[in-house]
Amino acid sequence: MGQIKKYHPVKLIIGFIFQDEAVFNKAKTILERRFGRIDFESQTFAFNHTAYYEKELGKDLKRKFITFQRLIPAQNLPQIKIKTNKIERKLSPRNRRLINIDPGYLDLSKLILATTKDYRHRIYLNKGIYAEATLFYQDKNFQPWEWTYPDYKSAEYLSAFNEIRDIYAQQMKAINLAS
Repeated sequence: MGQIKKYHPVKLIIGFIFQDEAVFNKAKTILERRFGRIDFESQTFAFNHTAYYEKELGKDLKRKFITFQRLIPAQNLPQIKIKTNKIERKLSPRNRRLINIDPGYLDLSKLILATTKDYRHRIYLNKGIYAEATLFYQDKNFQPWEWTYPDYKSAEYLSAFNEIRDIYAQQMKAINLAS
């Protein structure tokens, strides 16, 4: 019989899709107040791998990722997704969504995203929220699964996730040295 162990803290990562940088900055400020100091902000990527969000958010969309210095318990992901959905609504005048905010977490072996949409490769967590293993770490790089979104397979995104993993690895090393 396996031994039940406490799960290690994970790195909260938030992805944004938006058109207007000012809306992104408002969302980032709200999240920083909630989750603490940001320790990584990606460059702004063109979001051009799909037209899925254009009808709702407009054309010439951008994508960014941020992470926070404070690590979180993995089991907090459903509550965080519910919170980010509320922030999207708060920043949506007249029920027109201006930003997509997607939380997830990263640890040394994988990137997990939270979603409200069920599918065969997603696992139900709680309160209408599912988890998707979007990337796995192997051969010193994050790798996509067959279901991974096309943008998450791009070299630019994978480079950003590898950089975030390096930050997280240093944090975990400091925690283990301190305990």
